[in-house]
Amino acid sequence: MPELPEVETTRRGIEPHLKGATIDQVVVRQAKLRWPIPRGLDQKLAGESVVTVGRRAKYLLLQTAPGTLILHLGMSGSLRITASDTPAGKHDHFDIRFGDQLLRLNDPRRFGAVLWCRGDPAKHKLLATLGPEPLDERFDGDHLHTLSRGRRVAVKQFIMDGKVVVGVGNIYASESLFRARIHPRTAAGKISRTRYLALTETIKEVLSEAITQGGTTLRDFTGSDGKPGYFTQQLNVYGRTGEPCPLCATPIKQLTLGQRSTFYCPSCQH
Repeated sequence: MPELPEVETTRRGIEPHLKGATIDQVVVRQAKLRWPIPRGLDQKLAGESVVTVGRRAKYLLLQTAPGTLILHLGMSGSLRITASDTPAGKHDHFDIRFGDQLLRLNDPRRFGAVLWCRGDPAKHKLLATLGPEPLDERFDGDHLHTLSRGRRVAVKQFIMDGKVVVGVGNIYASESLFRARIHPRTAAGKISRTRYLALTETIKEVLSEAITQGGTTLRDFTGSDGKPGYFTQQLNVYGRTGEPCPLCATPIKQLTLGQRSTFYCPSCQH
């Protein structure tokens, strides 16, 4: 599944093409995605200009005067900027045409979403209860420390909770905890404020590096320009079971938390 860095990479890839562009046509080939694509989008959007191309968590927000188009890539979706006369493929379900180009949603598993919000998108039911953005200054060690008091849930699951902070997916949670030297199974409520200060910094570092390098190369994701990300070359623990820790050479171990594979160094993390 594309994580926050992959979605932000996509946002940055499509923004120069879309911002300020006038929408000529909306084409819906398959309306049955995770939720049905609303009817009448062509009437709502044709002739409108894209004011901003934003992101909230893993949702992309295309703002126009009458409302905001909310896009989600689901498990395996991708967005491409391509020539307007490019033939549609089997899994190309949705197009926004502007001039001689179009934005195309390809989604083989159809877990993505194309939704319409007439009011403030921050109040949309999918966005209203989300926690702060991990790269926002509001997200800091005090935020995690306060919310974690009395919590018995494992810290890895805690930081992956979208109501606590958005966008810290499975890969980046493992990598951030490794850098902060925190064992992923440690109860969230037992971690000190000092260690949470360190953890928020490592989360910001890991996500910033991933965004800079184009997102993690996963089987189902490529960037908006068709090029894969390269962050996997710098993963320290994720997917490296049995390989030596880059710091101490102890074999990396794997466990399951919340039905997700978790990777850590038993010597460095405690």
